[in-house]
Amino acid sequence: MREDTVTTDPWGRVDEDGTVYVRTAEGERAVGSWQAGEPEEALAYFRRKFDELAGQVQLLEQRVRGTDLAPAQAEASIAKLSEAVAEAHAIGDLGSLQDRLTALTDHVAKRRDELRALRDQARAHARETKERIVAEAERIAEETTHWKSGGERLRQLVEEWKAAERIDRATEATLWKRLSTARTAFAKRRKAYFSSLDEQRDAVRSAKERIVAEAEELASSTDWNATAAVYRELMRQWKVAGRASREVEDELWARFKGAQDQFFQARSAVFAERDASFAANAEVKEALLAEAERLLPVTDARAARGALRGLLERWEAAGPVPREMRDRLEGGLRKVDDAVRKAEDNEWKRSNPEARARAQNTVDQLRKSIDQLETRLSKAQTAGRDKDVKEAEEALAARRSWLEEAERTLAEFS
Repeated sequence: MREDTVTTDPWGRVDEDGTVYVRTAEGERAVGSWQAGEPEEALAYFRRKFDELAGQVQLLEQRVRGTDLAPAQAEASIAKLSEAVAEAHAIGDLGSLQDRLTALTDHVAKRRDELRALRDQARAHARETKERIVAEAERIAEETTHWKSGGERLRQLVEEWKAAERIDRATEATLWKRLSTARTAFAKRRKAYFSSLDEQRDAVRSAKERIVAEAEELASSTDWNATAAVYRELMRQWKVAGRASREVEDELWARFKGAQDQFFQARSAVFAERDASFAANAEVKEALLAEAERLLPVTDARAARGALRGLLERWEAAGPVPREMRDRLEGGLRKVDDAVRKAEDNEWKRSNPEARARAQNTVDQLRKSIDQLETRLSKAQTAGRDKDVKEAEEALAARRSWLEEAERTLAEFS
């Protein structure tokens, strides 16, 4: 027989008609009906329903607190489970489950605020990053002339832009427009530069084609000295003309050098043949140079000049010598001629009556000045005028030094 009321569970009971109630803070609520079996079985059944709900709450707590579950998804799960608890057909401390769900809601709200702060911080950082990217792109567009590295850097900046976090739509659009404008400006500057460079290279090509044409026309010339000078001038023009494109530059240089080589090789062959025929002349001039050097040092300028004059006549008659010997032989003879000329100048100075008279006059004046200074010195010493004594002594020392030099000059005229 069933008793009138079973109240063995603190959170619920089974009424005598089999209705099962759960106790909540708001009062009792019917959660089911139990018609077969003992009331204890009904209570046990509905307690298991509670345990299932408690397990779901615990699992949700673990997911929310232990994983990076999105706040929106967590809130949806909490709301669904909270509704299930509120309408649960179970016996147990449903209020504690609601409290736990409320605490979990607060936790999710706090997590949402944290994520919002992190997102705002990330967006602020992304904005700074994109503003830096745009500023660098604009600087490259305005300033750089390193076209290859500048273009590569702009491509890298676009990749950095794509990798950065997105920011608010209006700012994103404004900054992207500036970045696109900078890239376009750089591309236009680069295109204009290379267009100008092509024009310059075309002008250089025309100039060097003219130089090459003239060089090739002279390649067979036998006017050795004049043509060599023209080739030197053409080389100077080539260097100042600038550079054409690499392919054109290489092709024109090969032609120019080929023409030069043809001329200078022909000239070298002719000079080598001619120098071989001049070897005997060089032997004669070697002997004449040795004879001329025996005139040194010059002791009789007139005799040395006479001898040298005869040597020069034989020198001219001997004819040209090989180029590699010319400077040494001509230089050696020039030294002898300079020594004879210097001796002649000295001889003329010694025999020049006007110069001797001037030298004698200088000596006489200095001697007179010294006599006067000696008289002044004697008077100053007698009068005890120390300052005048010092001035007279200094003046005498200078005049005596000048007199010695003047007397040596006069002696050269003796």
